[in-house]
Amino acid sequence: MEQHHKIIIGSFSSIIFIFMIVSGVLIYALFIRQDMQYNSLNTDLKDTQSKINEIANNLIKTKETLANLNESLKLQMEKLKSQTSGDFSSVIEDAIKSVVTIRTDISQGTGFIINNEGYLVTNAHVLVGGKKVEAITYEQNRLSAELIGYDGELDIALLKVSGNYKSLTLTNSDDVQIGEKVIAIGNPLGLQFSVSEGIVSAVKRPGLTDINSYIQTDAALNPGNSGGPLINKQGEVIGINNFKVGGGESLGFALESNKIKEAVNRISQTSLQKDLV
Repeated sequence: MEQHHKIIIGSFSSIIFIFMIVSGVLIYALFIRQDMQYNSLNTDLKDTQSKINEIANNLIKTKETLANLNESLKLQMEKLKSQTSGDFSSVIEDAIKSVVTIRTDISQGTGFIINNEGYLVTNAHVLVGGKKVEAITYEQNRLSAELIGYDGELDIALLKVSGNYKSLTLTNSDDVQIGEKVIAIGNPLGLQFSVSEGIVSAVKRPGLTDINSYIQTDAALNPGNSGGPLINKQGEVIGINNFKVGGGESLGFALESNKIKEAVNRISQTSLQKDLV
């Protein structure tokens, strides 16, 4: 083979070799670039998925917040409706089922359920001298009542009847406003489950033991009302009807609900080792 042919073939081989090297480098660079783009895309997808999950969680939280807000608004509307309405009938219809007649062998009064396990309260003086106690429900069921304990200073007695019952709620009596409408449920002069309406005339009045924890009301109270609930327009107990001033009109007094809670829990802690309200 002639010399110039060898040079041509050698040059061509060199060109092919260089081309292969350059092609390999380019292919490798392209592979690296695609790998980088894939990793970048994968990272972007993960970020996007994370953002989607975050948006989904925010939507769930927003939905829950709106549901809670709607429920709160509904309760507020019902409360506002009850406050502006002059009709107590729906409150009475619901509350009266948790009120009972308290009867001993020598006296009669009123009580009300404070715990759905059958615990109820009345005035301690209603039970004085009695040998047996029974509670008569709104449906006229006669139940034997067990005395758990009493607080003589606050005139509160805690009783227990068998069975489960809907209870009344003892609200915060510090929120009671002078002038707000109230109802008293009881058994005045033996007339079972009678209802009288009035307003709160004053708060923090002194009672028979000079404890400034009595709500004054002009709702009619008579013998037999003792131990019954004084209820606001939301159907909550603000006090327990206790006494009226003899010879005066519209001068009834109820021990405020916060004191009822104190007395009941003091009695239940001593006798049952637990709080009831």
